[in-house]
Amino acid sequence: MLFVSNAYAEAAGSNEPNPIFTIIMFGGLFLFMYFIVIRPQRKRQKEHSDLVGSLAKGDEVVMTSGMLGKVTKLEGEYLVLEVSNNQELKFQKVAVHAVLPKGTIKAI
Repeated sequence: MLFVSNAYAEAAGSNEPNPIFTIIMFGGLFLFMYFIVIRPQRKRQKEHSDLVGSLAKGDEVVMTSGMLGKVTKLEGEYLVLEVSNNQELKFQKVAVHAVLPKGTIKAI
């Protein structure tokens, strides 16, 4: 009998969550995701687009595939790399991972 009266007492009190608290929790979750995921990703995208936009003839670059080469031509969204003596390959500019200091390829 003791347990039955406790069960009725719990059912009688309404424990519905406050809608304002729920909205604040969702807002906090969104802010957390923004600062941890979205903002750093946008920063990396901006840095990469600045890198791609600043490419020039003669730059030594590393491609996302790991290939090293020297930029010989820029053609719109593509670039031509000299990867060996008179061996040229065409890549999309977005495949550039990093620009190396001058003379890096000869040092390797």
